[in-house]
Amino acid sequence: MSAVALGLVTAMAAPAVAADEPTREQLMADCASGEGKCSFNEPVLGKAYLGDFHQVSDSLYNCSTSDATQSMGWSDTVGSTDSAGVSVTAGGKIAGLIDLSVTATYSHTWSSSHTENSSLSMTVKPGEVGWISRAQVMQTVSGTWQTHYDSPKWGHYYWFVPDTVTGPATNGTDGQSNAVTVRTRKMTAAEKSSCAAGSKHGRAFVVQH
Repeated sequence: MSAVALGLVTAMAAPAVAADEPTREQLMADCASGEGKCSFNEPVLGKAYLGDFHQVSDSLYNCSTSDATQSMGWSDTVGSTDSAGVSVTAGGKIAGLIDLSVTATYSHTWSSSHTENSSLSMTVKPGEVGWISRAQVMQTVSGTWQTHYDSPKWGHYYWFVPDTVTGPATNGTDGQSNAVTVRTRKMTAAEKSSCAAGSKHGRAFVVQH
């Protein structure tokens, strides 16, 4: 067989070999279901950082001609995502395996989700909209998933998947603190027009987030 023909056969055979390997999603699904006996090996915690601010309350629209002050309740739940952007469900098998590994290595627990709520007084000037924003301390944990099957699957007993999960960290981790603040902006032209009409005129009102 000529060198050209041999190269063509190799190129055609390559996809078949790749097709015999599991996708990352298939391996993680087997970890989650328990079909694969999985562990999250050699976890490495990244340096904590303050995540992005995001709205956690309803919005207060001030259609009056004086400052509007009101106490607003807020609630925030921050979850975890893996390196593929897939949510790591709180209380699920995947989250439990990561927590087990981090606890064994660092002697403190890891949580895939954090919920916090409180209230804050805000003052909104005439013609403006106000809301409460919050930023959560976040941290990455990197490691390698090891999946063990009782009988070979895709030709092997063991498969390995590197992964990095980003999730909420305990307040104060690495000197970082959660933050809550009041944000305001000018109303848009459409919002000002809405203010001038009907029952909204001359008062402040709340719109659900």
